[in-house]
Amino acid sequence: MNEKENLKLETHCIIKKVLDGDSIIVQNIFTKEEKEIRLNGIDAPELKKCSKLLQDERETHLAGQLLMKLGRLSLNYLLTITKHEMPCTIAIEQSNSTDVYGRTLAYVYLPDGSCLNEKMIAEGYAKPFNKYYCGQLINYQKINIFAKQGKKGLYRVVKNF
Repeated sequence: MNEKENLKLETHCIIKKVLDGDSIIVQNIFTKEEKEIRLNGIDAPELKKCSKLLQDERETHLAGQLLMKLGRLSLNYLLTITKHEMPCTIAIEQSNSTDVYGRTLAYVYLPDGSCLNEKMIAEGYAKPFNKYYCGQLINYQKINIFAKQGKKGLYRVVKNF
């Protein structure tokens, strides 16, 4: 089975809320069902103190306050490239559809056909994340190299996050 056959598409969605640099709420326009989406394959810095922030502090050797500031920059960028009730399509890898918190892992496609996950990495506001399977991980790692080299987004402030 190739990767495209493994994707379940959900159309007729709108973005209801941006939670942070790698999570949003989407709603089906017909059923009104809402889903919390964790953007698959990416990770943005945390917005508040939590165990993940402590882990990131240990791994990056950056202060939690700085990481939270970076998290706000990531959130603000995501808010500039999305709009409330913006139409979107979500694509879910059927073999890997949820994270440990029950959030749906998905790629989010905007009306212009661009992938929100990829944009966040390309512009330097998120990094590739391999905790959950992601068919686009190798692509995201390549894109991240260019974001780092170009000092885009958060890479203007730090070398790693």
